[in-house]
Amino acid sequence: MTKINGTIEAKGIQIRATLDSNGNDYISITDIARFHDPDNPRYVIQNWLRNRNTLEFLGVWEKLHNPQFCQSAFDNLMEQAGLNRFSLRPQQWIFLTNAIGIRSKSGRYGGTYAHNDIAFEFASWLSPEFKLYLIKDYQRLKQLESTHLSTEWNVRRELAKTNYRIHTDAIKENLIPAALPVRYQQQTYASEADLINVALFGMTAKEWRNLHPDSKGNIRDEADVLHLIILTNLEILNAEYIKEGLPQLERLRRLHETAISQLKSVSSTSSAKRLSQEFDN
Repeated sequence: MTKINGTIEAKGIQIRATLDSNGNDYISITDIARFHDPDNPRYVIQNWLRNRNTLEFLGVWEKLHNPQFCQSAFDNLMEQAGLNRFSLRPQQWIFLTNAIGIRSKSGRYGGTYAHNDIAFEFASWLSPEFKLYLIKDYQRLKQLESTHLSTEWNVRRELAKTNYRIHTDAIKENLIPAALPVRYQQQTYASEADLINVALFGMTAKEWRNLHPDSKGNIRDEADVLHLIILTNLEILNAEYIKEGLPQLERLRRLHETAISQLKSVSSTSSAKRLSQEFDN
């Protein structure tokens, strides 16, 4: 899954949004609320949440998208909705019902985010005109996301094509006897591919699949461009190690050290530390 952070502009209001390749886009309703009250957007959201029609909408959305939604807590809130004393904050809604349609983030860049279905409903409650401006610029951001994903896909394809033959030729010429049956040749190729997977991701393709049974892709399909670049570097190195006659365990050790070193150079140290821990386990 690829995530893109962007900004929507509606009637002069800058609205943060996070788009992902699975279509689960979240938009800051804190920023949307600033259209009505720039100084106290959280109170606007709380007033919206205490509305009975709002709760009915949120409940239906969660039932459609969230198997873990707590129906009993929702029913209890619906009994209180409409009373003068009733109030509800986003954090309470999330905690009580195990909701996923609304998210609350803390910190300098925090706020309340909602799935785009819900964010548009909130914007409509504020102002139908504002909602139209919001949707228009959201569509622009979605087009940018589509362009980004298309570019990333092309980069993935070219990276894979460039180094695949180098790696497999080294395996074929140095590890596979000419008379070896095809089924055993395939096992050798798979074993060397998993050598790279373990060195970079800390697990084999099968282990990753067991952890992500619902994913449509494999461990490499789901990797970001940064990890794919390092993966191609490891394939070239492994091809050279194979030609030098290094045993597989020694190659794995060297490749893993290289993966950590390159992650430290171009990414966060936490990524390299996490890989080291997964490898050790």
